[in-house]
Amino acid sequence: MSDPRSSSETDPATDDGRTVLGAADISRALRRIAHEILEANKGADGLVLLGIPSRGVPLARRLAAVIAEFEGSEIPVGSLDITMYRDDLRRQPTRAPMPTQIPDSGVDGKTVVLVDDVLYSGRTVRAALDALADHGRPAAVRLAVLVDRGHRELPIRADHVGKNLPTSQAEKVRVRLADFDEADSVTITGGVR
Repeated sequence: MSDPRSSSETDPATDDGRTVLGAADISRALRRIAHEILEANKGADGLVLLGIPSRGVPLARRLAAVIAEFEGSEIPVGSLDITMYRDDLRRQPTRAPMPTQIPDSGVDGKTVVLVDDVLYSGRTVRAALDALADHGRPAAVRLAVLVDRGHRELPIRADHVGKNLPTSQAEKVRVRLADFDEADSVTITGGVR
């Protein structure tokens, strides 16, 4: 999951907020991101997609399925848990670590695309880069996110973005995916309406 202060929380008991992406919008965004990844990589050779738990993992799987549809070949997909690499473990309640699953082909010499749901402060991505370094040395690392909401605390930017979504610090971006929730959506809650 992205930065626990804001990014992708799911609590059906809270205000549903304002929907900014529905299921069709998310599907279109993922198709566009898949095209951008293929264009930047000049094809699918040497690509590995690693989702950052929790919602980055199903997004990585969906991207791999779209790329396979375009290219006719399977793309290795895995997950990269960053829980123990976070720099806020003392201040934030943490979730139990989830499994890291690196594809059998590994990451050495590959173009690794880290996939997450929301890019906020950049601290989740920094932790992911640290975690990735423990598993090998990719030729290149790129970042694909469904939503970039701004408010960076570190000099990190996404290479592939489904939607740039300017928000206030008081707002929360909630990503719901059918893999975990009842449907696909991105909503904004909180802040001044």
